[in-house]
Amino acid sequence: MSKLYLHRFALAAGVAVACSCATLSNNPPERYAPGTGPADQLQLPAPFATPSARNQSKVIGWPQGRAPKAAPGFEVSLFADKLANPRQTYVLPNKDVLVVESIREWPGRADRPEKSANRITLFRDTNNDGKPDLRETFLAGLNMPEGMLLLGNWFYVGNTDGVVRYPYRAGQTKIDGKGKKILDLPAGGHHTRTLITDPAGKKIYIAVGSASNVDEENAWEKDQRRAGILEMNPDGSAMRIFANGLRNPVGMDWEAKTKTLWTVVNERDLLGDDLVPDYLTSVKDGAFYG
Repeated sequence: MSKLYLHRFALAAGVAVACSCATLSNNPPERYAPGTGPADQLQLPAPFATPSARNQSKVIGWPQGRAPKAAPGFEVSLFADKLANPRQTYVLPNKDVLVVESIREWPGRADRPEKSANRITLFRDTNNDGKPDLRETFLAGLNMPEGMLLLGNWFYVGNTDGVVRYPYRAGQTKIDGKGKKILDLPAGGHHTRTLITDPAGKKIYIAVGSASNVDEENAWEKDQRRAGILEMNPDGSAMRIFANGLRNPVGMDWEAKTKTLWTVVNERDLLGDDLVPDYLTSVKDGAFYG
C-alpha cells in the first residue's frame, strides 16, 4: 500500500523543474545526444546499439515513524497512507485534496499485476495541521482514471476510455450521482488521460498516449487521437487534435506570462541507452512532434 507525503517549503525561493530534456524551446524539440549542443551536432545512437538497461526499484516501504529526507528548506511529513497506487493529486478551492488511486500500468503485465482501485479519495484538513481530519471515497467505479479537473459546477475525470463529468457542489465530500461521458477516447495502451483547462476556462485539453511502445501496429494512423493532446469545449463538443506526435504526454501546465501550453513526454522504451530521450516542450497549436 502506498503513502502520500506532504512537502512543506520553509524558505522563500523559486520553483525549479528537474527533467531529462532534449531541449526547452517554443518549437518542436530538437533532440541532442547527451552532452552535445548546437543543431549541427544533432546525433542519436542507432536503435539497439546497446542493450536497454533496466534497473527497477525494490519496494520495501517506510519504517514506522520515518519519512523521506528533504532538501534544506523543506519539511516532509506523512499526510495519508494505505492508498492503492496513488497516481495524481488535485486540490479543490476549499483545499480538499483529491487523490486518484489507479493501476500502476495496464492489465496483462506479468510484472505489474495490480488491479486498479478505480477510485478518487478525498482528504480534508480542517485545522491546517498537515493531517487530514476526514477521509472519504469521493468517486468510485471509474475506469483507470488519471486526470481530474473542476470547472465551474462540473467535476471532470479522465478515464482511459473517455472524459466523464459530474455535477459538483462546493464542499461536498462524495459524488453519488452518475456522471455523463462527454467524450469517447481510445482505451488502454498508455492509459493516462491528463486534463487541464486553458487560463480562461473556455477549453479543456486532454493528453492521450500511444497504443503501444513503438507503435509497430501503426495504431496512430488508424486513430490520430492517439499520441497527442486534444482540445474540446467544456461540454465535450468541438473536439479537435491540438497537437500530435507526442508519444505519451502525461503532465501539462501553462506558462504564466506567455500562456503557452507545456508538457512532459515519455518517449519510447527498449531501443537502447539514450534512445529516445524524454523531454519537456512547449506545445504549438497544430504542431507535429514526431
